[in-house]
Amino acid sequence: MFTGIVEEIGKLKSIRREGETITLEVEAPLVSKDMALGSSVAVSGACLTVVGIRGGIFIAEMMEETAKKTKLSFLRPGDLLNLERSLKPSSRLDGHIVQGHVEGVGVISKVASGKRTKTMWIKTEEEISRYIVPKGSIAVDGVSLTVIEIEGSTFSVGLIPATLESTTLGKAREGDQVNIETDILGRYIERFLHSSESGSHLTWEKLSRYGWI
Repeated sequence: MFTGIVEEIGKLKSIRREGETITLEVEAPLVSKDMALGSSVAVSGACLTVVGIRGGIFIAEMMEETAKKTKLSFLRPGDLLNLERSLKPSSRLDGHIVQGHVEGVGVISKVASGKRTKTMWIKTEEEISRYIVPKGSIAVDGVSLTVIEIEGSTFSVGLIPATLESTTLGKAREGDQVNIETDILGRYIERFLHSSESGSHLTWEKLSRYGWI
């Protein structure tokens, strides 16, 4: 589990296919310090398992399913990556609950720059956008952000100076792909609403009555 608060921007050293898995070598002096074999790390929002460590470089593997759902399979050596180690039970949840289970890829359709901030519009698939709500949480390339508004399959987010400086989103441009993970709470609510086997009898009317929507 993660929070969407990026700890370090790492650099991809190499990426190669080895049988049924794809191996990434990432230069990351900070996050690799206390890693161990089997540790989980969010790489631009995708939860991967550490299989090797040497110096300031960690090695992680991903399955074909991860490659299909994310932009990681399109990476090239030298690309920059948002990195976050898994959440400790004693840590503050400063972002929101992020699983590292990327649902798909969005495309940046517009970037508007202010004096110190930016607003970014991202177009994604309807299957993903259905879980996005205004003022809700979303992880974009592993960064915890708040949705400003949504129209059709396009949503907008605001980037403050700290986010622009400490994540790869500061250099993102129109046409770039980004990994998207929506809020897990919304997906669970939909599952309960549409599951005839849950026995919860949860309805939109009940949620409204108790102030959840």
